[in-house]
Amino acid sequence: MSPLPAARSAVLLIVVVAALTLVGGGLAVVLHEQDLTAAAAQDGDPRPETPRLDTLVPTAQPVQEFGQGGPGITPTPPKMLAIAPAVVPKQTRFALAALKHVEKVAVVDAGSVKVSGTAINLLAVEPQDFRSWTPKPVADQPELWSALARGELVADSAAVKRLGLRLGAAYQIDGGPRLRVAASATLGLTGVDGIVSAETGRSLGLMPGVAVLLHGKAGTISAKGVKKLLGKGSQVVALGAESPKDPAPAKAVTRPGSYLELYKLSATRCPGLSWTVLAAIGHVESSHGRNNGPSSAGALGPMQFMPATWKAYGVDGDGDGKRDIWSPYDAVPGAANYLCANGAGKGGEKLRKAIWFYNHSWEYVNKVMGLADAYARGYA
Repeated sequence: MSPLPAARSAVLLIVVVAALTLVGGGLAVVLHEQDLTAAAAQDGDPRPETPRLDTLVPTAQPVQEFGQGGPGITPTPPKMLAIAPAVVPKQTRFALAALKHVEKVAVVDAGSVKVSGTAINLLAVEPQDFRSWTPKPVADQPELWSALARGELVADSAAVKRLGLRLGAAYQIDGGPRLRVAASATLGLTGVDGIVSAETGRSLGLMPGVAVLLHGKAGTISAKGVKKLLGKGSQVVALGAESPKDPAPAKAVTRPGSYLELYKLSATRCPGLSWTVLAAIGHVESSHGRNNGPSSAGALGPMQFMPATWKAYGVDGDGDGKRDIWSPYDAVPGAANYLCANGAGKGGEKLRKAIWFYNHSWEYVNKVMGLADAYARGYA
């Protein structure tokens, strides 16, 4: 299938980090954890004390979770996918539903964005409605549907392999928000590389109401009839008569499960920055979320940002649609963003100067660097 209609706004670009790898399919869930370890002792052996970073869990407001599938989820995977050149009007939907052998019709938003210059095709759906349009192994995974509800991307397993996407990584949309690849699954939709929520689709500028899914008896829906109703320029693709015999299992990642994972994932936002620097700053500023302020100077949250600095450098690290200065899932990647903007990824004196910008004290810089070294040795 040729690329779906381009977004109405400027062409969108997801910047893909080179050489990313991911096992296609499967469901891998990282659970939320709590606070972090005490850091290295300033005197004597500077190794971090217990509890370790990998046993402490960042905390934030709970996110919406869908229930497990089961008897209430009756999958009716589409047998045909069509792309119209414009919004499909209501009367056309009724006409499609009246075609012989058509048992069910859905119209959703769709469009193309670009991944490092390569077009990827997305459908934008209402999670609670679209769930029944997927194979049962996919419909039965609540974590996948929760990820969609949070505004994250569920990529097709084949697209993940082809594009080298990394599960759990967030990619910057050119001129738009960052989009997190939260899950992969065998969607069974030829030409579709991933799905997002309808709300996320609107933020990406996808075209409303141009993709048509039809369910009915396999091999009997008239492609000619569908194309005639949708008009000139429409595309029609017959999907597999049967669901894949051995579909790749759905695979999803929620928020990082420990501060260790959070620091490591956040550091990838700044090539050349060690996660140990973030861990050291997190220890000095709040003892890893134990003392979130406000400070006497007015700094807030686990990474102790001043509100004005947060306004400029804060990020939505977990894709929940908020830049929350109090949430470690936003604050830690926000700290990486701020450090990187000041040259931290270049190392050496540039790194020391970036840390100085974080807190204008060379004593602070020396303390952070010492703790970072201790974390490096403690988690070698």
